[in-house]
Order: sequence, then C-alpha cells, then structure tokens
Amino acid sequence: MDLLWVLYSMLTVCTAINLEAPGSYSMFTCEPITLRMCQGLSYNTTFMPNLLNHYDQQTAALAMEPFHPMVNLECSTEIRPFLCALYAPVCTEYGRVTLPCRHLCQRAKSDCYKLMDMFGVSWPDEMECSRFPECDESYPRAIDLLPRSDGTEESPSPVQRDYGFWCPRELKIEPDMGYSFMGVRDCSPPCPNMYFRKDELIFARYFIGVISIVCLSATLFTFLTFLIDVGRFRYPERPIIFYAVCYMMVSLVFFLGFLLEDRVSCNSASPGRFRASTVTQGSHNKACTLLFMTLYFFTMAGSVWWVILTITWFLAAVPKWGSEAIEKKALLFHAVAWGVPGALTITLMAMNKIEGDSMSGVCFVGLYDLMALRWFLLVPLALDVVVGVVLLLAGVAALNRVRMEIPLEKENQDKLVKFMIRIAVFSVLYLVPLLTVIGCYLYEQSHRSVWETTWVQERCREYHIPCPFQVEQTSRPDIALFLIKYLMMLVVGIPSVFWVGSKKTCFEWASFFNGHRKKEAVHESRQVLQEPDFTQLLLRDANTPVVRKSRGTSTQGTSTHASSTHLAMLDEPPSASTSRASSVRSKSSSFHGSLHRSRDGRYTACSYRGVEERVPQGSTLRLNDPLQHCALNQSRHGSLQRLESQSRHSSVRDLSITAQAIQSSPGNGIHRVVEQDATKA
Repeated sequence: MDLLWVLYSMLTVCTAINLEAPGSYSMFTCEPITLRMCQGLSYNTTFMPNLLNHYDQQTAALAMEPFHPMVNLECSTEIRPFLCALYAPVCTEYGRVTLPCRHLCQRAKSDCYKLMDMFGVSWPDEMECSRFPECDESYPRAIDLLPRSDGTEESPSPVQRDYGFWCPRELKIEPDMGYSFMGVRDCSPPCPNMYFRKDELIFARYFIGVISIVCLSATLFTFLTFLIDVGRFRYPERPIIFYAVCYMMVSLVFFLGFLLEDRVSCNSASPGRFRASTVTQGSHNKACTLLFMTLYFFTMAGSVWWVILTITWFLAAVPKWGSEAIEKKALLFHAVAWGVPGALTITLMAMNKIEGDSMSGVCFVGLYDLMALRWFLLVPLALDVVVGVVLLLAGVAALNRVRMEIPLEKENQDKLVKFMIRIAVFSVLYLVPLLTVIGCYLYEQSHRSVWETTWVQERCREYHIPCPFQVEQTSRPDIALFLIKYLMMLVVGIPSVFWVGSKKTCFEWASFFNGHRKKEAVHESRQVLQEPDFTQLLLRDANTPVVRKSRGTSTQGTSTHASSTHLAMLDEPPSASTSRASSVRSKSSSFHGSLHRSRDGRYTACSYRGVEERVPQGSTLRLNDPLQHCALNQSRHGSLQRLESQSRHSSVRDLSITAQAIQSSPGNGIHRVVEQDATKA
C-alpha cells in the first residue's frame, strides 16, 4: 500500500505541478532548511528546486513573503505546514516526493481566506487545492520521517529527481520577448560563447575578420571588373557576377561583425538586477535584425545564383540556347534568385528565430535552435547542391559528347576543352567549401545536445541549478570546427575571381587606368557556344551547308562574313574605295578577279564593287547588270544572317521566304558574270 501511495504521489507531481522543461536532468541533494518560516518543524532538510519551481531557498523565501502576515497572525494552524510543504518540502529517502493532502489545503485556505482578502493577497493558481491528492493526513507523514536503512547519522544522501533544465536567474529575460534556450522560455544563452574560453574567442574573431577582408577584396574585384566591361559578361556566365555580389555582401557583414565585436550580438549585463550578459534573440534589436537580414538573405541568394548558373550552362550546352535566348529569361532568374531568399528571411523574422553570434559578432539563424538549423539552413543548401550538381553534370556530359562525336576544328576543340575545364574547376571550388559547411552543420546539430549537457554539468553549481543526472557522454566542441565553418562560409565566394582572372582582365584594368577603352569583343566561353560547328552542326540536316559565322562579333550575336567585310570596307578612306571600284570596272577584271573567296575556300559571284558601289539617288537598280545583281545578292545574304541571329524559329520562316525570292530572280549571278566577261573578251 505504501508503494502504491508513493507511485500515486509521484504521478500527481508530474501532472499537478507545472514544470518548465522536460529532459533527463538533475541530481539533487538534501540541504538544511534556511527558511525562517519553516524552521522548527518535524523535519529539517529539504531539496531544491522545490515543487513550485524555485531553484534555491532564497527565491522561495521571496515568494513566501506575501504569506507572512497570515503565518504571524496564525489565521490557521494548517497554513504554516501547508506552505512549507510546497516551498520547502521534506527531503525523503530514495527521492520520494510527498505532496500535502487536499484536505490540508482546503482547511488552510478556508481559515485564512478573509485575512488574505484584507491584506490584498490572492490564493496562487499553483496552490489550487484540486491539484493535490485526496487524503486527510498531516504533513509530513510518518513514513516520510522514517530513519535511513543503514541507521547512520551522516549528512543527508543525494536525492535524484528528473526536472530537466532550469534557467538560471542570471539568464532570465523579461516575458513576451520570445527568448528561448534549451527548450525553456524567457531564457537566453550566456554571452560570450558558452563553449569556449576568452582567448579562443579573441583568436576566432580576428581570424574571421581577416578572412572576411580577403573575401571582400576578391568579390569586389570581380564586381568592379564587370563594371569596367559590362558587355563581356553575358549569359550563360552573367550569374557569376550576381553570385559574387551576394558573397561580397556576406563578407561585408562579417567584417562589420568583426568591428562591432559583441556589442550587437549580446545584451548588456545588469548586475543590479542579477542579470548576466546574454545572447540577443528576436527582432527587438534593430541592428541585430539588420545584420541578420543582410547575411541570411545574401547567403541564400548566393546559393540560388549558383543553381541558376548551372541552369544557364545546361541551356547553352544541351538544348543549344544562344545568349539572347537565355537572356530573355533573365527576369525569371532574378525573380527566383531574390524572391526565394526574401521569403525565407521574412519567415524567420516572423518566427522570431534571429540569434546573436558572440563569436563572429553578427546575427544569424540556427546557432542555438536546432529546428531552424535543419529547415532554414541544411535543407535549402542541400537542395541547391543536389539540383546544381545534376544540371552541371548533364551540361558537362553534353559538351563532352559534342567534343567526342562531332568533328570540330582544332581551334574550337581546344576552346571547348578549355571551357569545360573552367566549368569543372569553378564548380569544384564552389562545391568543396559549401559541402564542408553543410558537413559542419550536420556535425553540430548531431552533437549539440551533448555539448549543452556538458555545459550544464560544468556550470550547474555556479548557477545554482540542477546538475545533469546519469550523464552517459560528455564532450566539448573543438574551436577548429567553428573556424573551418566560418572559413568555408566566406571562401565560397572567392571562386568568382577564378572565372574573371585572365590576361584580358589585366589588359582591361590597364586600359581603364590609362583612360582607354577597348572595342567590345566576344568572350571566349560565349564564342565557343556560338560557333557554327558547335551550335548548328548538331541541328542541321546532313545535306544542308553550314554557314560560317564571324568571330569578331559583339553583344548582338554573330554576323556573316560578307556583312563583316562590308562594315570593314565602309571604314576605308574614300580614295581606297574609289580605286578598288575602278579596278573592278576595268577590263582586266576577269572571271577569277570578279569572284570573292569566302572563309571556307569557295568563290561567290560578288565582287568588291558589288559591295562598295553606291546607287545614285533617284536611279533604279537594273537586274541586267551583273555587278549590281551581285550587290543585291550580297545584301540579301547579309540580311539572312542577321535574321538568323535573332531567333531560330523565326529565321527558318524568313530564310525560306527569302530563298524563294532569290530563286525567282532571272538568271544566276555567277553565270551572267561569266557570259559578260566572255562577251567583253
């Protein structure tokens, strides 16, 4: 019967008394009663925390002060034993918890109710009589006062109870601020960092500051190189610039954290209120909120821009999209790259998941909250890695198939191989740091509970809180793990320098400082993707001739060799063009002299005169003149190539219409040139 009563009492404690936090903590010891109100009772030892969640007798004494008039006036003989049963319960053998009976509570309340109303004291909810077991015995019961089995008179033995983590008084925060620590509300972690010594934190802060300066310099160089020559970086490599801008902002935030130290990430101490310095949480601190918004938003945006970069490479390599076609999707790319991180940032602010980082001086997420770490850091970063790697491998496989199966010129082969190597190196330089960061987060979230238990065990007596009970494993985090995490979070932005680092970049900076601007040229990676052998040879019919494209193009796509020659001749002096035209008109212009040799070695019926000769105003073109007909064919040929650079689908339609018009013209230009020369001869 006694055993059943003990079990019933323990179950009642768990359900009736409101405990703050779950867990398997605490090794309590019986201690002498120091409460003046509870001295002189039939027992002289108690345990803390008590049944009303007071973690020491000093706190319990402050909570009992409103009941002093009732005890001094002796409104009831039951009021003093009942109060002491809650504020200083008897410490029994084997950790048995004994609650006062319900009838004891009811008698004390009914006898002192009027006097309490006179003094303006209300009966607390946690002392409601319905919470206590139904019985009618005095407190403490006789079984609670039985001597120990060994019969010794040594100091009271430890009493083991399971109360979970108790927030120390020094770490308590005002209610309604949304603070939480180790599952306890209105509690915040200590500041500086609870895991490391002061000298380790100083070294870590300077380490992060130096790395942030290096990353800021590298990404700023990439962005300034883009501003010097905007046309050089078009799709598919344009996302690298936005990627660099994102990590430039990330490194800037870490540099500001280095300068601010812990003035933003930590709340100041209040010794008069027994408050220690604690970690900043929530959005109440505007500076901390601003640092968090900038750091988290651009961290997520940088990873999204890398995924978009792999998407543009995939579109250029697999479906053979041109630069202009990819650029038409730029609005969608920007909407995703900035919209998704913005939505995640707003969600975290609404959930009040902002946390100060006393080691780096910034504010971030997932530093103490495992749920936020898993769902707002690990999941987005892992998803970006998976999607990006799949698209990257598909694009590289397509480029390798082009290199192996389709006969390209040696020059294009070398450029394609070089481009594939650059993609591979850039991706490795990005993925290795990012995967390292993800690995650090996984290790941290799997060992966080052990680290917290070890910290409580080391500081429980200092904070006067329950010590952990039956600790199976203790461990402290290594400072190197956190240094590697911060290093990789910043180094991940440096690969952008690899992409822009070339002799051309050096020449552009030299020209910029000398005040000269070079003519815009096609970037090598984009030129490889726009080569006829690379783009058209995969799509053309076996019997369709390949139209070679000029490499001296700008951002408006590629043009034909004829149109490039025409633009080049327009830049010649008038005397040179006149002499060229007169030489074409002379009788010495034979059949071979009237032909123009193209890049592929074939001759066309268009002479330089047909390109250069101007038609007088008001005159009409005569189709019988072979030279003018050559000029017409040359003009039509250039128009066809300009139409081709606009869109693949529209160019097919326009090419068919123009081809029919050419076929419907009387005679062939090259045969009429032969007949004309034969007649003159």
